[in-house]
Amino acid sequence: MYIATLLASPARADLGRAIVESLRDAWGGGEARWLNPGIAAEFAMPVIPANRWEAWEGLQGLGVDLVVQEEDGRRKAMLIADMDSTMIGQECIDELADLAGVGPRVAEITARAMNGELDFEGALTERVGLLKGLPEKVIDQVLRERITYTPGGRELIATMKANGGHTVLVSGGFTNFAEAVAAHLGFDETRANTLLIEDGKLTGKVAQPILGREAKMATLREVSGRLGIRHDRVMAVGDGANDLGMLGLAGAGVALHAKPRVAAQCDIRVNHGDLSALLYIQGYTVDEFA
Repeated sequence: MYIATLLASPARADLGRAIVESLRDAWGGGEARWLNPGIAAEFAMPVIPANRWEAWEGLQGLGVDLVVQEEDGRRKAMLIADMDSTMIGQECIDELADLAGVGPRVAEITARAMNGELDFEGALTERVGLLKGLPEKVIDQVLRERITYTPGGRELIATMKANGGHTVLVSGGFTNFAEAVAAHLGFDETRANTLLIEDGKLTGKVAQPILGREAKMATLREVSGRLGIRHDRVMAVGDGANDLGMLGLAGAGVALHAKPRVAAQCDIRVNHGDLSALLYIQGYTVDEFA
């Protein structure tokens, strides 16, 4: 059996019964199950309809996400998540660059790298080079004043851990931010790049090897292997081109508010929901959130 999950923005909570039941009837699905009234609902069906993506496109215009997946095994044992523009609302390097006076230049490079137009490692090296001489204390200022957490993140981590899941934050950004974010949200472990600092200032260099697309895939393989978790029991979430490897390797790869070129390569696309959507598509009801 397959499950179709419909998701609306929790801020609007405007998923109507008519939308859900209309699609259910058109696809010959079973009884609709409401995971959270106005926000998430699902129904089962025997096959994936041929017009799946046409329906997805139509629902996007109504502010509704649609996810279709196999019912068996959709509740996962491990989550591996990107940080910047995924678990948090910012790109940390862009915030550092803004305070260094090179914001527009770095933001342009970041956008192109995340959309897959530039080599990630080369783009990171170039951007970090523009931060040379920035006082180390600016990192704490960015964490304190500029970082916001994506809604649903704490519930996602807490609920998966409460149900025996293992959670990993893996970032092409920096340990200075990733460790603080991981601690705040409750991740079990984290991986990220290391900014090199001397005499209280950034050197303009990052420790090698750089954690990019291949390293994110390697982390998924290493952690899941260590824990004896099959890849099909892993959920991955990210938004940039450097996340595509792990999104493709995981049993459920979620493109969350992703760059268009990234979303186009993923079957699970969340453009309107927040991180709680990752619980709904696993079949959790809001009453089961930790």
